Amino acid sequence: MASKLTELAIDCADPGALSRFWCAVLDYEVQLIEEDLITIGSPDVPEGRNRPGPVPPTLTFVQVPEPKAVKNRLHLDVNPTDRDQAEEVRRLLELGARPADVGQGADATWVVLADPEGNEFCVLAGRHP
Repeated sequence: MASKLTELAIDCADPGALSRFWCAVLDYEVQLIEEDLITIGSPDVPEGRNRPGPVPPTLTFVQVPEPKAVKNRLHLDVNPTDRDQAEEVRRLLELGARPADVGQGADATWVVLADPEGNEFCVLAGRHP
């Protein structure tokens, strides 16, 4: 049997603020709060890592003292499920995202944004529930 992706850890300055942003983006909920970290995940899969099949990964925001310095080497891609890409980009900007330039060309079918701490992520054009 192979491994399965169950969690992605993200270093940040403010786990509370970043977890609230990503909960709103993904319709996730807080699953764990500890001194310097917060884990969020899908409310539809409360058993998370104990589920035998595929599972939406949780995101764990870990407080670290150093600021983000360069472009992410790993980033999230999100797909709107109930609206088109432009509507989703507007919603995410209202939540606190901002446009980001990582060298994508004008012909890119995705939109690059940064979360409130500057972590880049892409909003894809296709709808995939």
